Amino acid sequence: MKNDLLCTPDKRILWLSKTYDGSIHDKKIMDEQPLNLPSGITLWQDTGFLGHKPENGTVKMPTKKPKGKQLSDSQKEENRKISSFRILVEHAIGGVKKCRIVKDRFRCRKFGFDDLVILIACGLHNFRISISLIISHI
Repeated sequence: MKNDLLCTPDKRILWLSKTYDGSIHDKKIMDEQPLNLPSGITLWQDTGFLGHKPENGTVKMPTKKPKGKQLSDSQKEENRKISSFRILVEHAIGGVKKCRIVKDRFRCRKFGFDDLVILIACGLHNFRISISLIISHI
């Protein structure tokens, strides 16, 4: 099972897609659930979203190495910048997966229950982020 999500640099999850089978491609999920983004937004995507270009946003995506060739030094540096930002998204996903029901085999077959579980896990993750910000300011 898989979901797509949007999060902020402070790892707060802002948007969560419906739950799909794991065999569905990431870009197809985004095509079926288009986003209306405010203008000026930059999306830091991985290469699973190749070809996804939202109307109002700018896309930052790593450059793939061409077959039989090497990336230039400037392309490598740009890829490092993108991956240093993208790691925050991966940390947010890891924070959601602290709820074991999200990462273990899901056996419940009730309709819509899988969406509810991931939504609650994302809410708990956002709550943990908020609490840690409050504690750090004390």
